[in-house]
Amino acid sequence: MRFHRPRGAELPADWRDLARKHVRAWQRLTDDERDLVAVHVEDLVTGRRWEAARGFEITDRMRVVIATQAGLLALGLDDDCYRDVGSIIVHPSTMRVDRTSAGPAEGTESCGSVNLLGEAVFGGPLVIAWDSASAAARHPERGSDVVVHEFAHKIDMLDGVVDGTPPLVPGPFVDRWIEVNTATYQHLVEHGDRLIDDYAATNAGEFFAVVSEHFITVPDRLHAAHPELYDLYTELYGQDPLDRLHRVPRHD
Repeated sequence: MRFHRPRGAELPADWRDLARKHVRAWQRLTDDERDLVAVHVEDLVTGRRWEAARGFEITDRMRVVIATQAGLLALGLDDDCYRDVGSIIVHPSTMRVDRTSAGPAEGTESCGSVNLLGEAVFGGPLVIAWDSASAAARHPERGSDVVVHEFAHKIDMLDGVVDGTPPLVPGPFVDRWIEVNTATYQHLVEHGDRLIDDYAATNAGEFFAVVSEHFITVPDRLHAAHPELYDLYTELYGQDPLDRLHRVPRHD
């Protein structure tokens, strides 16, 4: 990795034009929503370290697209919801990494290589594959977004554990949150789901991150398949993506 820009780098003057051109969801935001996203974009672009994989160079477009997608997830949250994000490392494409995991028998380990589009490290950096992030920004209808996924993990980590119940869940809804998420997760594990990807069955943390992706990218499908789940995520994130999905896109 190589250091790309110091903390305190200026936000590009044309960042809103970059967001409009390269993040399709930007076109359906109201002026007030754009201002809320802007708070997070400025915080992430100017207040975090941005690093590039060896032989790769980060552009203003890359930083703005990634920060805008993260800002979209957080537009209804407090300004410091990404306080655990210290640095953002950008790779050009899918990463091949070596991993050690629990083996098939107790006390054994299994080693091998896995493909990663992104990763959120406890107390550490957030890693993103640029080609996947760029494609998701242009095509949210595909239902996946590595930026939303990894930043959702960072929100989940705010209380020190990855358990699918971030500390930002409103107090009156915690019991209902756990009940509905657990029931949907168990059904996914046992029977699969017509919307939620099987990767979400890995554990509760991955379930939360995948559902957060669907909530932002394909809210109509999530609402149709799991209305109770959708309603809880609107409470958590303080926004209703289904409402803006039906707006006429703006090209200004």
